[in-house]
Amino acid sequence: MTICNPLKGLVGGRFVSPRWSRILSFCLGFFGAAYFVWGPAAAQGISLLQDTETERLLYSYEQPILKVAGIDPAAVRMYIVNDTSLNAFVAEGQNIFSNAGLFIQLKNPNELIGVLAHETGHMAGGHLTRGSQEIAKAEIPMLLSMVLGIGAAIAGAGQAGMILMGIGQSAAEAEFMQFSRVQEATADQMGQKYLRATHQSGMGMVHVFERMADEAAMIVKNPEAYASDHPADRDRVANLQEIAEASPYRDVPDSPQAIHAYEMVKAKVIGYLLPIQDVMYRYPVSNKSAEARYARAMVYMRTPDLPKALSEINSLIKDEPKNPFFYEVLGQIYVSMSQPLKGIGPYQTCVDLMPDAPQLRVALAAAQIATGQKTYEAKAVENLKIAAQQDNENPFAWYQMAQAYSDLGNIPQADLATSERYYSVGDIRKAAVFAIRARQKLAHGTPDWERANDILVIAQSQMRRN
Repeated sequence: MTICNPLKGLVGGRFVSPRWSRILSFCLGFFGAAYFVWGPAAAQGISLLQDTETERLLYSYEQPILKVAGIDPAAVRMYIVNDTSLNAFVAEGQNIFSNAGLFIQLKNPNELIGVLAHETGHMAGGHLTRGSQEIAKAEIPMLLSMVLGIGAAIAGAGQAGMILMGIGQSAAEAEFMQFSRVQEATADQMGQKYLRATHQSGMGMVHVFERMADEAAMIVKNPEAYASDHPADRDRVANLQEIAEASPYRDVPDSPQAIHAYEMVKAKVIGYLLPIQDVMYRYPVSNKSAEARYARAMVYMRTPDLPKALSEINSLIKDEPKNPFFYEVLGQIYVSMSQPLKGIGPYQTCVDLMPDAPQLRVALAAAQIATGQKTYEAKAVENLKIAAQQDNENPFAWYQMAQAYSDLGNIPQADLATSERYYSVGDIRKAAVFAIRARQKLAHGTPDWERANDILVIAQSQMRRN
């Protein structure tokens, strides 16, 4: 996994870009970049991954659920978290975070869809807002006990003070956990409702939470005591199963096409994230299936073993010559092995097959910039402009645009792109600094000058409020 540091190569506002740094800093393609994350993830210190194929599969699962839940799919952002554990959550409004581990640990599409339906239940129920209010409410007894405990400690009763503070913390935790269980049950019921409305089985959700309850019980030394102390886990699975079995769509299976798409993404994730030995155990060379070849292509790219990586991915392209994601991986193989010029062709084919995917276009532009040839860098700028129109919140795209403009000697545009990059990650102060630089050099009244001015005005307003 390549980690992109958005600040790498930046000296005095200009980008230092020797050929080797262009190649090493290239980080778009499969799971394109573990960015220093922007938006809602940044506040929580979450490392995100990007991959168009994986994201689009998740959207295909989520969009029908959002529609029956009365939520505009266009207003929801979905993120892949760089974590192999089994987890998903919603944050800061309509943002769904899915761990990469969902693809690794879940068995079929229906199980993953069940998890997403549950998270949609949280989102539709406004649980984040209510959760914040409940946290504030739960803090009251904890704060009161802390005041009493500190007073006791000052008076010389140190042990009594610690006991008082502990009591307050336990009370706050118990109050919030009770509230959380109610929310979880509500999200379960709403998720099952959405699955029924979309004519999908609810059994996948049952199996996921049943497995999680079993694993939680195994963590503690005394599973019977755990079950006694946490009856909600057992009751939760029983309630879920009752609802799912009552659905007329209980036995609706995943289609062969859905299973194939899921298995391909699962193999891709496993091939890129798990230890190489584990991947080869799961997908030995004797396994000639499409998903096994996909996983091995990722492994051989990581090894690195160019001939074997090319052999595996080219065999997939031969089977599916219209699959854009195979060309994406082929392009990344070349670039990751310091051959960006050879990567341009596959990336261009990828973009031609899927022109509405900004991440793929940014990957093409990054390969063009990595060549160090001005002709390709000029083409990269055009690709990045299109990508920015499709998604203007991608900091790596703005980083690459600043890189290309700097190499082409257009420092005002490089400064504006740098301002956009900082603005996209919420660093308002630095966005303002580069907006001032850009505005001083850009022609007054032009659209780019106006954009620099807009960023500066917004930044100044936010800084005054802060």
